[in-house]
Amino acid sequence: MKLLMAVEVVARRQVTAAVVQITLRPARRAAFPPFRGGAHTILVLPDGKRRLYSLVSDPDRPELWQIAVLREAAGQGGSAWLHDEAAIGTRLLASHPQQGFGLAPEARRHILVAGGIGITPFLSMLPELRRSKADYELNFCARSAADAPFLPELQARCGDRLRIWIDERLDLPSLLAQPAPGTHAYCCGPARMLRGFVEGTAHWPEGTTHVEHFAGIPRAEAQQGEAFEVEIASSGAILPIPADRSLLEVLRAAGHGVDAACEYGACGSCVVEVESGQPIHRDVCLSPAARERKMTTCVSRGSGRLRLAL
Repeated sequence: MKLLMAVEVVARRQVTAAVVQITLRPARRAAFPPFRGGAHTILVLPDGKRRLYSLVSDPDRPELWQIAVLREAAGQGGSAWLHDEAAIGTRLLASHPQQGFGLAPEARRHILVAGGIGITPFLSMLPELRRSKADYELNFCARSAADAPFLPELQARCGDRLRIWIDERLDLPSLLAQPAPGTHAYCCGPARMLRGFVEGTAHWPEGTTHVEHFAGIPRAEAQQGEAFEVEIASSGAILPIPADRSLLEVLRAAGHGVDAACEYGACGSCVVEVESGQPIHRDVCLSPAARERKMTTCVSRGSGRLRLAL
């Protein structure tokens, strides 16, 4: 992975029973690189696992970064390690900011929809909204007040712009029924909420809706599909991709050092340029425009033969 930085854990705070906030500072530099609200970093854990975490701190505070980690009982161990082992003084590696989700600068009004830990990318957007005096509303859904990360801070920071949905279910079709000119809508949360958001904004103008995914397709599913071939543009080599292996696996085995982090199609770290051929896109991170010339290698596949700019 390119552009990794050494970071040190300098503070921890238990936000809810299942969410811990971890504060990082750069170990070998005075400040972190700049980022905009909604960005994430990729942490490299001691066992080599790479995990994505939204930056929840103020972009105008480059001396410290903060992330919030939900303990995932069915996860692969990364969240448990950060909860149980990442003590003050622990050193890790972190990527430079990855900016796949953020506020549209042309928007006159912003509708934010968050579910549970999906609040995290919005936390770093709020300072931007406050400084720009932008018009916005934040809809925050959770199973209970105890399960709603950062709820007291949000109430203090957002005032009447915050709408909390705990005792009643958020009616996305009603909220998103009328796409007013200049309004953009954003969503991050569980899969069911994201599906409802996408369906509820199907009639919105192109480019006015924005979704952040924390998960893509399961890794076992990512390794399944029709066999296809890729041609490496720099060498002309033809690589067969069997039905039971991912393109990422085959490229790495052939000596191509393709970066990857999530390996389920959500982060975009493993994207490559496609010079010709028809990819079968299965990611949740690329825009329709990007899919015209790029593909993720961890989950997406191809029809026949693709030519890759490698």
